[in-house]
Amino acid sequence: MNLGYFNYPLPVNEPVLSYTPASPEKIRLKEVLAELKRTEADIPMYIGGREVRTNKKMAIHPPHEINHTLGYFHAGEEKHVYQAIEAALAVKERWSEMSWENRANIFLRAADLIATKYRPYINGTTMLGQSKNVYQAEIDAACELIDFLRFNVHFLSEIYKQQPVSGSGMHNRMEYRPLEGFVLAVTPFNFTAIGGNLPTSAAMCGNVVVWKCANTQVYSAQMFMRILKEAGLPDGVINLIYVDGPTIGKVCFQHPDFAGVHFTGSTGVFNHMWETIGKNTGIYKTYPRIVGETGGKDFVIAHKSAHPDVVVAALLRGAFEYQGQKCSAASRAYIPSNIAEEVKKKLIAGVKSMKMGTVEDFSNFINAVIDEKSFLKIKGYIDNARKDPKAEIWVGGRCDKRDGYFIQPTVIEAKSAKYVTMCEELFGPVLTVYVYPASSFEKALDLVDSTSPYALTGAVIAQDREAVELATRRLKNAAGNFYINDKPTGAVVGQQPFGGARASGTNDKAGSMLNLYRWLSARTIKETFNPPTDYRYPFLAEE
Repeated sequence: MNLGYFNYPLPVNEPVLSYTPASPEKIRLKEVLAELKRTEADIPMYIGGREVRTNKKMAIHPPHEINHTLGYFHAGEEKHVYQAIEAALAVKERWSEMSWENRANIFLRAADLIATKYRPYINGTTMLGQSKNVYQAEIDAACELIDFLRFNVHFLSEIYKQQPVSGSGMHNRMEYRPLEGFVLAVTPFNFTAIGGNLPTSAAMCGNVVVWKCANTQVYSAQMFMRILKEAGLPDGVINLIYVDGPTIGKVCFQHPDFAGVHFTGSTGVFNHMWETIGKNTGIYKTYPRIVGETGGKDFVIAHKSAHPDVVVAALLRGAFEYQGQKCSAASRAYIPSNIAEEVKKKLIAGVKSMKMGTVEDFSNFINAVIDEKSFLKIKGYIDNARKDPKAEIWVGGRCDKRDGYFIQPTVIEAKSAKYVTMCEELFGPVLTVYVYPASSFEKALDLVDSTSPYALTGAVIAQDREAVELATRRLKNAAGNFYINDKPTGAVVGQQPFGGARASGTNDKAGSMLNLYRWLSARTIKETFNPPTDYRYPFLAEE
């Protein structure tokens, strides 16, 4: 029985810890990293109340230390997808009918557990499993995931408050129901926070979820699942399984209770999902929600008034933090000729100053790319640029996979604005620069807008305010997240809701109310206090 209307105020973003020498958080994290490395994890799937283990054990190796084994996860198959759906549907009614304050407090408690007891563990599993340095892990696995949980509780409470007006003699109200069926969450390797947000945002709204994480993110995903269980999430609400993409699609997209997909990954995979779901609409009880954040070919355009040091800092951080493995990473830059030489000189010096190695050495800015497939793809682009007369490598390009999948940050100058690495998503530590005539800013803006099919993030750097206004207007469709005098990465929950359009996704803005609306189905209820007893209206009388 509800005894009040419960309020969840706008939270404050989780503070980023510094991990300075001898700080308590650094000492504790080092201890946890050592603990994780000496413990060989045995990682099950979580289906209903069961920890499911199979005969197919897959080894987990740190991308920066491929000869070390962190543990094994138990890979599933088609039958486990069916089991996960059945487990979800079995608890659907009970979960959707749980009071909002009790649903909300599960996720608030999970956020608190991450902020305290489990902070070094969620960071440590992210650092080792996904090869993130301490700062990149802290802002992702700890702070952003905490923010998603806390802010989404606030946003959903605000949605529930939104009610229609009522006329005389009646009362109108709006119910925000979960979707009818189950939601599939498909999450990528590169952000532990995305891995946590995609299933929990749907579950928070009263939905039940089948969660398929990337195999290269299992190590941190299972840690988050353990946290959710400790926070009190009922069995079956979120079911974490490790199966391949075609298998999950084959089962889920042909199931009549499929109600929606929350996806982050490649544009090609998302397009195939959309096509399959469209062909199967006759199967489903309701039209599924399709929400996706996909690829990016994110830009930085500098104006002739830009300060070279600002441009260089934005590019070094925007292109090379987490080895460029961010959907938002700066991967193409347009530099005016008047500052090009200075920018080039400082970019080269900046790259040469970056240390590369394991995550346990906190002085390393660069770590490894995620796996051998990614390594070989990126290396292929670099090798082709090295011998192509239409490109020149300014700095970097060294690739070594003897101990881990290490690729030195690389800056390529494209002699043509449509050179391949200006157009195609590489998802690695490669930045391509095109130098344009300083007097041709408007033409450069046209190039930015037309070169790539993507429209995720972008930035303009200029001291001239008219240039800023012009770029903001002309590039309105080129980026869902647009930055002025900053790098195009680092969106913060509640501050810069994240998502892009065109080939970058459905722009449903994770970290805002907009995303949560997609996991709700509204029902309007009208109650009449004095119902009519005769069908006739007054206008029918002639006299």
